[in-house]
Amino acid sequence: QVQLVESGGGLMQPGGSLRLSCAASGTRFRLSHMGWYRQAPGQQRELVAVVTSGGTINYADSVKGRFTLSRDNPKNTVYLQMGSLKPEDTAVYYCNAKTWAGQNFWGQGTQVTVSS
Repeated sequence: QVQLVESGGGLMQPGGSLRLSCAASGTRFRLSHMGWYRQAPGQQRELVAVVTSGGTINYADSVKGRFTLSRDNPKNTVYLQMGSLKPEDTAVYYCNAKTWAGQNFWGQGTQVTVSS
């Protein structure tokens, strides 16, 4: 069973940077997709960025040019480098992973707060 552990969230002023990490455990196989979603209070969970096993990365329009997703395949770990942070980036960020068998897993979430 795959477990996802996120880290790196916290409080940052507008314009600052944070790096989120998500480490997957519980499988010896390379995961198919790994990425990040976020959810603000009272809002739908939305895709932030996702990378496929082939290296294709999709970003939400709202974060293009500011966020960078990277993947360490041997470690089944993904990172989200967040720059030029805005108050509207404030949300709980959830790591997501999919297996080649079609299973879907979520981390517990890490809070990112952007405020002056």
